[in-house]
Amino acid sequence: MSSSTNILAKGIEIVGSIKFSNDMLIDGKVEGEVSSEKGSVTIGENAIIKGDVKAGEVNLYGQVEGRIETKRCVLNETSKLIGDIKTKTLSTKEGAKVEGKVEMG
Repeated sequence: MSSSTNILAKGIEIVGSIKFSNDMLIDGKVEGEVSSEKGSVTIGENAIIKGDVKAGEVNLYGQVEGRIETKRCVLNETSKLIGDIKTKTLSTKEGAKVEGKVEMG
């Protein structure tokens, strides 16, 4: 079975936790934890997440109000994080906004 990407499209709102194992693209609203042990999550420009995000890799374009815990985090130019990051590697593009502390290593 080939790996697939789960999609939460713009206009969809979820209240509750999301747990996934493959890759995930979120472009809607989530109020709750988003988690995966090894999967990768892309948080699109329209996404608003109010809760913690835990995944193997986080690629942020939208907004997160909560803690991000990951092995690799990319904060893109349109991203806004209100919360802390715990990651092994961090890449930040010009224009990314962070209100919180960063723990690397």
